[in-house]
Amino acid sequence: MTSFSLESHFAGVMGDLLGPGFPAEIGLAVSGGGDSMALLTLAHNWTRRMGVGLRVVTVDHGLRSESAGEAAFVARECAAMGHAHDILRWQDWDGSGNLQEAARAARLRLIGAWRGDLQHVLMAHTLDDQAETVLMRLARGSGVDGLAGMAARRFVAEEEGTGFWLLRPLLEVRRAELRHYLTVLKGHWIEDPSNGDARFERVRVRQALEVLAPLGLDAPALAETAGRMARAQAALRARACEAADRVVRQVHGDLLYDRDGLATLDDETRMRLLAAGLQFVSGQVYRPRARALAAAAGQVASGGTATLHGCLMRAERSEIRICREYAAVAEAVAPVGGLWDGRLRLSGAGLGPGEVRALGAEGASQLSERPSGLPYQSLIAQPAVFDGPRLVAFAPAGVGPAHEIHRRAGAGGFSAFLAVH
Repeated sequence: MTSFSLESHFAGVMGDLLGPGFPAEIGLAVSGGGDSMALLTLAHNWTRRMGVGLRVVTVDHGLRSESAGEAAFVARECAAMGHAHDILRWQDWDGSGNLQEAARAARLRLIGAWRGDLQHVLMAHTLDDQAETVLMRLARGSGVDGLAGMAARRFVAEEEGTGFWLLRPLLEVRRAELRHYLTVLKGHWIEDPSNGDARFERVRVRQALEVLAPLGLDAPALAETAGRMARAQAALRARACEAADRVVRQVHGDLLYDRDGLATLDDETRMRLLAAGLQFVSGQVYRPRARALAAAAGQVASGGTATLHGCLMRAERSEIRICREYAAVAEAVAPVGGLWDGRLRLSGAGLGPGEVRALGAEGASQLSERPSGLPYQSLIAQPAVFDGPRLVAFAPAGVGPAHEIHRRAGAGGFSAFLAVH
């Protein structure tokens, strides 16, 4: 694309993503690399024409010695353009788990806290990023959802129904086109040395695409496949939502699936309901791996139990239950009103200054009677309010002051969750 046609394309995509009524202000995440600096330039020109305000943020993950200087570079470029810019620093990684996934989750969390009243935040993922994502997910054995790649418009849910739209207006644009655009305009960017580091999976996939391209398996072909899969994904989600209304019910945060009803569903719909159920109960962003899910579903279908994604799946007489696994919440602690287990917030006028913990055996021993409909394994993983060792409040048993439990993922229950997962 020429500079003019790229700006025209960008304007058209922004109209599709935001129209017909544009917001007063949008946000933009910029790292300082070529893709995000091109997006900054495109957004700068577009917002000036459209009379839309622009706020820019850089997340400094602190993983490289150069990152602080790169954030400062973006700040200088934004100041020259006349845009507000903030730097957010990630400082709470404990060193466990997958670093790349932890960094992505932290970026969204920090941006969510930063955005204020902003409802839309732009990110600079390109057609090449889309192709690399599809190829990585193909290697992991992903199904339709994984091969649908990244959505141009995605709602990031926060607490009590709030959240923001993450927009990717460059998913049809090649990385090289963006660098050419910046070069023509004499723009500046910083090359991240990690983009050539073969220790990272995405870099290895990028190198593999160069080998696969002569066979027709190039970035445009993979991105086109992602588009087709996204259409199939929408149809499958709609079918799963209809099935969920018939076979799934929610009790104290657990999901109960009618075994006979589940057995009548096709494999894709059944697995989609179970995968989304594990996400819903655990609060995790990503779906469980397909192979692990299939193995766990097989165990439960034959009358057994399985643990997956921080959840317990167990067969009961006429239903299959998905509940939080006690081991996953045994150490989780939060003040009353704080976010417990990364997903729930307990609030009520009479709760006082106690702390929220899993009920556990300690709390269960203080119940005069066990609430019906909750097996012991689910019971002890439920949130409760304690004052030291003393149980103060436990909603499923009607113990203590009346209080509400709010999900971080927002209101609407499982069906609303399933519609976007």
